[in-house]
Amino acid sequence: MGKILSIAILVAAVIAGGGMYYLQVYHFYDAVRLASDGGEVEMKITLAGGDVIDLPVRDFRAIDADSSPIRFRACFTAQLPQDVGLVPYPGAEPLNAPSWFDCFDAKALGAALEGGRARAYLGEENIRYGIDRIIAIAQDGRGYAWHQINRCGEKVFDGQTAPADCPTPPQGN
Repeated sequence: MGKILSIAILVAAVIAGGGMYYLQVYHFYDAVRLASDGGEVEMKITLAGGDVIDLPVRDFRAIDADSSPIRFRACFTAQLPQDVGLVPYPGAEPLNAPSWFDCFDAKALGAALEGGRARAYLGEENIRYGIDRIIAIAQDGRGYAWHQINRCGEKVFDGQTAPADCPTPPQGN
C-alpha cells in the first residue's frame, strides 16, 4: 500500500510540476503585432528633448503576457533617426525570454551592450507606472525591446514611498 501511495504522490508531483512549467513558459505568452499591422504595439523612442517619436521597424516579432508588465520582448530591424539626440538607458539589463522565442537572447544582448556592439535607449518611460520600455540597437541594425522596472517602480513595488520626482502612483500600488 505504501508503494502505491508513494507512486501516486510522485505522479501527482510530476503532473503539477509539468503543468506549472507549461503555464510559465508557454501558456501566458501571446504573439503581439505592431499597431500599423492591426495590432496593439507601437514602437517609439524618446528624444533628448523629451519628445517621443515613432521608431520605424521591420521584421517585427514580439511576445507579451497579461500576467506581468515585464514579460514584453521584441525583435526587429530598425534604423535609428539621424541627427537627433536619443536618451541612453545606462542601467539596461535584458531580461530572459522563453527559449522558444529564439530571436531574443538576453545573454548575448547583454554582452553586446557591455562590449559596445549595441546601445540601449529609452523607448518610452512609464509605459505602465514604474515600467520603462527599453530599445537596444546593435551595430548591424538588429533591434530588441523589453520592459524594465525603473527606479520609481522599484520603490513603489517594494511598498515604499515614491521618490519626490516620480509621478504619483496609481491607486492600489
